[in-house]
This record gives sequence, structure tokens and C-alpha cells, in this order.
Amino acid sequence: MKLILNANVEKLGAAGELVNVKNGYGLNYLIPQGFASLATPAAMSSWEGRKKREALKAELDLTGAEELAAKIAATNITISVKTGEDDRIFGSVTTSNIADALAEKSIFVDKRKITLEDVKALGEYTAHVDLHTDVKAEFKVWVVKK
Repeated sequence: MKLILNANVEKLGAAGELVNVKNGYGLNYLIPQGFASLATPAAMSSWEGRKKREALKAELDLTGAEELAAKIAATNITISVKTGEDDRIFGSVTTSNIADALAEKSIFVDKRKITLEDVKALGEYTAHVDLHTDVKAEFKVWVVKK
């Protein structure tokens, strides 16, 4: 029996995949639970169209991520902070601070996608941004005294 999975099913496949299963498994478990639907000719046509749209969207996302990565790589961020003795900063520089500094340069990135080592002193640091599963950008962050 051919089915189109509506959800990820362990040891069977991911959502959107076409799978072959035994009749009992499909009719008694997968379809009633909403995990799959029958692969009728109409459903197959819809499934193929959806696959094409998803592939096109993924390609466009990858292209956009590569362009944004090039823009980010050409950017250097300077963050001014208050310092105490021995030029140690009060608090630390967070990914939120970096996301705000990027936003000032019209580069909008989610702060959760930025990784940075702990910043506890003045100096130069390297930050990484995960834009796509295949695209990562790296840029310099300068932490200077106010």
C-alpha cells in the first residue's frame, strides 16, 4: 500500500515522503492516527506539485542566505562598553547586542542564530551566524571602551 506521510514516523520516514507499507499497518494505524494519507492519483499530483514548490523555495532560501552571508562577512561591528579596572567590562557583550548593532547597519539576523565566545574584556572577537543549514557567515566584533 502506497501512502504519503503527513508527519514524521519513526523508522518509516519524514513528513512528505511517499512510502510503501503493509495494508494492516496503513489502514489500522497510520491513516486513522492522521500520520498518512492514501496515495491516490489526485493526492500524488498534489504531492508532486508540493515537492516542486518546496525545492524551489529551498533554492531561493539558499541563494538569499548566500547573499546575506557575503554582506555579513564584509561587515565589522564595534560595540562600546563601560569598563572598570584593567579594562574589564561590566557584564558582557551578548548576541542581542550584536544583533542590534547589525540591525543598525540594515542587516537583520535573529539573535538566536548568532554564536560568540564569552566576551569579558576589550578586544577583537569572531562571531558566527547560522543562516542556512549549508551557509554560515563569520564577522569581526570589536569591543572598545566608551
